[in-house]
Amino acid sequence: MFEIRWHGRGGQGAKTAALLFGNACMATGKYFQAFPEYGPERMGAPVLAFDRLSDTPITIHCGIETPDVVIVLDPTLIETQNVKQGLKKDGKILINTAESPSFMKDKLGLDTQKVFTVDASTIAKECLGKEIPNTPMLGALTKIAGLISLDDLIKDSKVKLEKKFRRTPEIVEGNIASIKRAYEEVKG
Repeated sequence: MFEIRWHGRGGQGAKTAALLFGNACMATGKYFQAFPEYGPERMGAPVLAFDRLSDTPITIHCGIETPDVVIVLDPTLIETQNVKQGLKKDGKILINTAESPSFMKDKLGLDTQKVFTVDASTIAKECLGKEIPNTPMLGALTKIAGLISLDDLIKDSKVKLEKKFRRTPEIVEGNIASIKRAYEEVKG
């Protein structure tokens, strides 16, 4: 089983990204769970989302305590949340920041875990006109996790996004462009 924990703020799309990634993995034959953890939070409040992926049926349903990958959509959460909590010793952390992976590894005090960075906020602004970093982070996650191919992610995400944004194809195109760009620009 492979487990991912997303850290974001309300409105950044952590829940949507977890669902898109889970659905794309399911389309390749994997079993998945994707779910958020939040209460009556407002826009901007810290939120968590989770992905659990497996080649066999998943029989548990709870928050993820020891993730293989942690994704941080908002780097300011590093100051207020313990984003590295429970991260496996051979785990990976992906952070939306323009800082280098080595800088962030030192800042987090990580030893054996791998750190990856991508400036998803800038990519989102340039591709979508809005600072919503979730879809760029999907591209970066796809590259660092190696669970599905970029083509599989794009194919499934495009179908889902076309349903949601059927009257605004430029939003679909911008999201797909941001996924591809982050896949190429992730560092680590």
